[in-house]
Amino acid sequence: MLDKSEQPSVAAEEERRAPTRPGRSWRSRLFSILIGLVVIGAVVLWVEGPWQQQHRQGSGRFRGGDGPVPVLAKTAAVADVPVYLDGVGTTKALNTVTVRPQVDGKLIKVLFNEGQDVERGYVLAEIDPTTYQAQLDQAVAKKAQDEALLANAKIDLDRYARLASSNAGSKQQMDTQRAQVAQLEAQVKLDQAAIENAQAILSYTKIVAPIAGRTGLRQVDEGNIVHASDTTGIVVITQLKPISIFFSIPQQQLNRVNKAFGEGALAVEALGADNKTVVDRGTLKVIDNQIDQTTGTVKVRAEFPNPGLQLWPGQFINVRLLVETLKQVVTVPTAAVQRGPNGTFVYVVKDDGTVAVRNVTVTQQDDVRAVVTDGVKQGENIVTSGFVRLTDGSKVTVSTGESAQTPAATKPTEGAPAKNGERRRQRSGAGSGTSQ
Repeated sequence: MLDKSEQPSVAAEEERRAPTRPGRSWRSRLFSILIGLVVIGAVVLWVEGPWQQQHRQGSGRFRGGDGPVPVLAKTAAVADVPVYLDGVGTTKALNTVTVRPQVDGKLIKVLFNEGQDVERGYVLAEIDPTTYQAQLDQAVAKKAQDEALLANAKIDLDRYARLASSNAGSKQQMDTQRAQVAQLEAQVKLDQAAIENAQAILSYTKIVAPIAGRTGLRQVDEGNIVHASDTTGIVVITQLKPISIFFSIPQQQLNRVNKAFGEGALAVEALGADNKTVVDRGTLKVIDNQIDQTTGTVKVRAEFPNPGLQLWPGQFINVRLLVETLKQVVTVPTAAVQRGPNGTFVYVVKDDGTVAVRNVTVTQQDDVRAVVTDGVKQGENIVTSGFVRLTDGSKVTVSTGESAQTPAATKPTEGAPAKNGERRRQRSGAGSGTSQ
């Protein structure tokens, strides 16, 4: 019997002497290698196929191919261009009145609704008039009494005058009576003044609107005792038509605005939230007589009719002041104006389908168009988009954004890759029978 230490060596010797047979594991590995080679070949063919060629061609275009550069262009035009100064204004009512009682008493009637439009003189409320009516009646009675005394004094004066003329009476008595008549005449005038005062006080028991406007929230209800010393008042009336807007202009523009304002009324436009829609149109009324040293601006006030109540007191709103209008000047789209080391310039499309760099002088510019006083003439095509590959003398394919225009020598080379838009048009034309 073999020892346990000898058993592994005997088994190894038997395995070594056994005949060698190819196993299935080798065939499996060979099959996997063949499949891998086929996959790698397919990937290489796909990478080197039409997609990669198209990708290289597209990359070549962005690196600056020899084909014409597609651009958008607009024609330089002649037009009247308004010159505006923009600002942010604050809307303020022309008149605002806190309606307070002028006499003390009980509020017996409130004759307006909150938010009601009232005219000047409209009766808003009434105070109990009993006490003030009694005072008026007293003044009227006092005048009647003094008028009766005056009439009697005049009769006596007449009698004394006849007696004095016949030496039957003394002149001193006549003069005393004349003084009595004058005194009573003055008393009657005093009574008349007292009557008018009592009438005025009585009229104060009817609280009327001092201006035309819109009422606010009611501050006092019926039945309350009101006093002339009350600070809150009964209601606040605000005039909404017309209305004013205060805004500021830079002090650098003051001379320009003063000159234009001296020649006539200047138009002011109130703009909506989109800064484009005109809410209302008004005129400039006042330019402040001092410059604010903290901001370097001058306050101005414009007045607007506000027929649709689009403007409201306390509202912040964008405004623009029309300073002048440039007559028949050459204009180009603002997007066409480029800036370089030598100043502003544009690309002008020439008749041969190339572009030329043209230095220009811009005097006025906004978000839409720029006024050019030198460098561009009316009718010239100016590039507005597609500046990345443009240089002086580059060939271009011009489009106005609506329909393509192909100048001379801009027809695509045969065999060159079609543009994205051309491929789409070809596919849509092939797939449908609609004619354009």
